[in-house]
Amino acid sequence: MAAASPSVFLLMVNGQVESAQFPEYDDLYCKYCFVYGQDWAPTAGLEEGISQITSKSQDVRRVLVWNFPIDVTFKSTNPYGWPQIVLSVYGPDVFGNDVVRGYGAVHVPFSPGRHKRTIPMFVPESTSKLQKFTRMCLETPPGLQAAPPIGDK
Repeated sequence: MAAASPSVFLLMVNGQVESAQFPEYDDLYCKYCFVYGQDWAPTAGLEEGISQITSKSQDVRRVLVWNFPIDVTFKSTNPYGWPQIVLSVYGPDVFGNDVVRGYGAVHVPFSPGRHKRTIPMFVPESTSKLQKFTRMCLETPPGLQAAPPIGDK
């Protein structure tokens, strides 16, 4: 008698990274990736991407608009390790080098339908006064060394 193969389910994610508000920065771009558990596997689409550089809108909101499409399908045998989308936002420093302006992550919604998520962003800070002084002199903010910076893969 042949062993029954485990049943799988599919999770289809399609949408967009619409916009961001970084009042003190301009000319930013966004990178995304998905992190997920061991039983999950992408079956279609891109699990990471990079957007175009955008400038703030000229209206009073001063929002950065990307409208960056996301379309990926995953399969799994159980919900443990449900996928998260991890965003990293980058922009130029005073020397023109790309530096991180924010990191954030959110789980893909568990229920079907239309969803809108606001992802809080954070930026690492130097842990010592010497690091803060060095970073201030070099005009480079601290950043995380490993990618992806957030989530468990």
